[in-house]
Amino acid sequence: MSNPHTLGSGWNLKHTYTSLPEKFYSLKAPVPVKEPKIVLLNKQLAKDLGLNFEGVDENHLAKLFAGNLLPEDSQPFAQAYAGHQFGNFTMLGDGRAIMLGEQMTPDGEMKDIQFKGSGRTVFSRGGDGRSTLKAMLREYLISEAMHGLGIPSTRSLAVVTTGEPVYREQVQAGSILTRVAESHIRVGTFEFSRQYLSEEELKELLNYTIARHYPACMNSENPTLEFFNAVMNRQAALIAEWVRVGFIHGVMNTDNMSIAGESIDFGPCAFMNAYDPNKVFSSIDTQGRYAFGNQPQIAHWNLSCLASALLPLFHSDKETAISIAQESLNSFPTIYRKEWLRAMRLKLGLLGEDEKDKKLVEDLMDLMQEFKMDYTNTFIAVGTDNFTNEQGMDSPGFQEWYLRWIKRAGSHGQTLEAAQEVMSAHNPQFIPRNHLVEEALENAAAGDMNLFNTLLDLLRDPYTPNKAFTNYQVTPQVEWEENYKTFCGT
Repeated sequence: MSNPHTLGSGWNLKHTYTSLPEKFYSLKAPVPVKEPKIVLLNKQLAKDLGLNFEGVDENHLAKLFAGNLLPEDSQPFAQAYAGHQFGNFTMLGDGRAIMLGEQMTPDGEMKDIQFKGSGRTVFSRGGDGRSTLKAMLREYLISEAMHGLGIPSTRSLAVVTTGEPVYREQVQAGSILTRVAESHIRVGTFEFSRQYLSEEELKELLNYTIARHYPACMNSENPTLEFFNAVMNRQAALIAEWVRVGFIHGVMNTDNMSIAGESIDFGPCAFMNAYDPNKVFSSIDTQGRYAFGNQPQIAHWNLSCLASALLPLFHSDKETAISIAQESLNSFPTIYRKEWLRAMRLKLGLLGEDEKDKKLVEDLMDLMQEFKMDYTNTFIAVGTDNFTNEQGMDSPGFQEWYLRWIKRAGSHGQTLEAAQEVMSAHNPQFIPRNHLVEEALENAAAGDMNLFNTLLDLLRDPYTPNKAFTNYQVTPQVEWEENYKTFCGT
């Protein structure tokens, strides 16, 4: 622990998670590192959290975000959880992460503060408990980009280097990221409880989660069912938002599915360029399980794992419980399609509803796939009537589709200009283009943060056109894209 004045002011850490039975966590302090140095500090996020680091010595900041020094009211621990990884169930837990506690913000919200890459824990399973600088910078960049896109996401408060090497495919610089989240409770947390703990402990976890994240469910006739439905609705909305911007998570294991409905864990993630529902970038997803177009079905599968874990709490009679869970679970495809169509109507600037909207969207997707059209730039082109740089848009098929879109966009008393204004608010001008992200990470690992910081600033305001950065909208060469792979980093 340390004198609080050396670590900034405004720390207001609560410790509600450790009110659960001890089997849900392991008390553990971060493992001190050799020579921490601050790389990034998210000052606006710090302010939102009620934290003030003005005047704090940079060395103390580095030691704080490395875990060498801790706020006085922290009670660090690692969480226990399990999960289905690529369909296979396994015991997991925070193998390289430590929670400091829950920060109570000036707005009365509670946010988890977690160090990622902070050393070995009882859940490390032979791992070194550390993270690489490139992996933590990727998470910082992508999580802030997701926030800029308006998509629920964990956030990044700080990145430090540790002064110690990390051994992966190559020797890399070690790093620790400070992650901020609504919650780190996952589908896998409930799976862990159901598999290894008692029904009473499972119920304690459920009651805690409802009280913290879904209090409206507490007084319902069947709180378990209401909770499950609430999680399902959030997940449907989240996946529809991923699809809206062409995001591919890459590792949708149940331990990476947040109960709070946030995007979490940005390891093998990527953004799609040329539209292809079968697109996979992750080096470990050799079967295409988590391809772009599979994400809704995987969310449904993950929710079935949550339903299975909650089964004893749906109803005391097993058959009745199964019936209740199955009926709810069966509604997911309909809920998702509604969220997806809502998102796609906004992308196309469509007012109201029309029974032909689904086909209008799907026909555009077919054209984009046929002509390998860029997912982001296609919508920009339609929204600005500027088709000069996009392949396939001079084809008879696209021209016919475009006339149908004009007719539909101008319906319900809306002008075409108003439709395009809606489009501009829901189609990003800038996404984290994979080739730029990789270049920025390579440069940053070599000590040059210029491209990284430029990208970061641009992605925090992705819907605003900026003619000075049109080169950031250019897609990579086809050969680069075909050979591009992302990695987990553990």
